[in-house]
Amino acid sequence: MHKSLQFVFGKTEINRDLILLLVIGGLYSLGIYLSNTFVNIYLWKQAEGNYYTIAFYNLAIFVFQPITFIVAGKIAKKVDRVIVLRLGVIFLSLFFLTVLMIGEKAAYFNLLLGSLLGIGYGFYWLAFNVLTFEITEPETRDLFNGFLGVLQSLGGMIGPITAGFIISKMPANIGYSTIFTASFILFICAVACSFFLIRRPANGDYLFKRVVLEKNHNKNWNRILKAHFFQGLREGIFLFVITIWVYIVTQSELSLGMFNLYFSGFSFVFYFLATKFIKPFKRKKAILIGSLMLYLALFIILIHASYSTLIIYGIIIGIAYPIVNVPYASMTYDVIGKAWKAGELRIEYIVVRELFTNIGRVISIMTFILSITVFETEKIIPILLVVFGAMHLGVYFYSRNIYLTSSNKKDVLIKDQVTDEKNR
Repeated sequence: MHKSLQFVFGKTEINRDLILLLVIGGLYSLGIYLSNTFVNIYLWKQAEGNYYTIAFYNLAIFVFQPITFIVAGKIAKKVDRVIVLRLGVIFLSLFFLTVLMIGEKAAYFNLLLGSLLGIGYGFYWLAFNVLTFEITEPETRDLFNGFLGVLQSLGGMIGPITAGFIISKMPANIGYSTIFTASFILFICAVACSFFLIRRPANGDYLFKRVVLEKNHNKNWNRILKAHFFQGLREGIFLFVITIWVYIVTQSELSLGMFNLYFSGFSFVFYFLATKFIKPFKRKKAILIGSLMLYLALFIILIHASYSTLIIYGIIIGIAYPIVNVPYASMTYDVIGKAWKAGELRIEYIVVRELFTNIGRVISIMTFILSITVFETEKIIPILLVVFGAMHLGVYFYSRNIYLTSSNKKDVLIKDQVTDEKNR
């Protein structure tokens, strides 16, 4: 695999832990895409089309995820990131086992299920993001993020269409039980791979509040946090509303699987292309182009929602996400890498970043719940999509003023008030 990665991405030096982390990320993605795509539909069908059930399920995810991030950060600082990674996979496995045990009453336990999933996400992504920061270097981050995107896209292609086919060909409960079991096995494989990662203990105090306040001193850090907040505002309702719309239009899990196949297929290709062609000095322009594509594609399905227009929408956002995510993720890690005491406080920086993203998601979903309570659902949802769909442009608005030193000298480091650490 080492040689194949070098063949694809050139002569960049690649270490064993980077490859292992990619494998873990790939197994996780396949496990999640195989099952989690259909959990919203599973709950939607049981709740007989009640948006509140789905909204509160997702709200629980995004409330518990940042709380877990904060707790996981403290554990990672005192113990080890690999242990935290395993805890995340265990809670995700527990989530799917709980769905299996509850069965047809899952909609009544939407808050419990959302909480379990949020805790699993919190532990997993804290560890994965910190390990990404530690294992990659500025010159390998675009490579890593791009190849991880390729693996995620492969999971998005294989998982949903396979699950949709299984559910459509089997009695409902047996089909869902089969895919949940398959996800559980994939998570066990991810845990097994984690045992081969080199232990990375951290020393020092857990300075979470101090890193939050760092935004008052570091302009780049302040701007990237605001960008992540706006990212969360868009993601909150988009993460479940579009899935529900596809199912409402098609009334078929297999068709939902096909939608994800088109989306992930194009993502697969464009993550590879983005990795090859989006160089550091092109990052900001790429984020703008991708953000505009994400927003403008929305009007295709708002004007006329049919299966064909949904597929076109899926293709466009499948192209747009890699154009945004590869440079955006790399820029985020580069900002953290140049921040105050980044080596000692890398865990805290990751936790704070995720906190801002999830605050945006929570505000988005709470606005959704309040809006469908006050207004007619069918009329207010398109308006909410137009408003929150535009929030991704906030990512570009704040990231465009981030300047970092780079080998091509196109960017200039902002000299903020962080020069003398003794005054901090």
